[in-house]
Amino acid sequence: MAIPALPEQSRTSRYPHSLAGFNAASPDDASHTLLACLHSLHWSRRLTDHRPYPDVDSLLAASDEAAYDLTPGDLAEALAGESLPVLPDDTYEAAHMALDAAHAAYEARFGHVFVICPDGIAPDEVLDHVLAGIRSRLTNDPEEERVVVAEELRRLARGRLLGVLSFRGAGL
Repeated sequence: MAIPALPEQSRTSRYPHSLAGFNAASPDDASHTLLACLHSLHWSRRLTDHRPYPDVDSLLAASDEAAYDLTPGDLAEALAGESLPVLPDDTYEAAHMALDAAHAAYEARFGHVFVICPDGIAPDEVLDHVLAGIRSRLTNDPEEERVVVAEELRRLARGRLLGVLSFRGAGL
């Protein structure tokens, strides 16, 4: 299943942009919104099925709980929908080469894309954060890394959910 376009990318979006809209959306629309945050059918269905949410904190708590319950198969599905973190436009070519090499080593070791949540990291520090993360996590055994990956996916889903539903920066 292909990941749908993020709501911000669609001119005539049918996806909700608020908690009230998310709660009232059809199950298909709610699920598509959630799959833009984390490509896990299990996670998406669970959050969709437990609507309505009385407030943002309840939605985020449900998101976290559903993410903690992802099976190895669910994690593989979610990872298949991920890509490397995006570097700032002014990043040097050598930095891209370093990141590509580090990611190749990571993918050879663990068999999937490297994921890390850059929330709270200054744009000019993202590259260093990603490279340090890859290098330190290459020393993990597969089970340790699975736990770290699950946590990073949970954090990514939470941040994307806030962004897609227009909560980020809204004081909610």
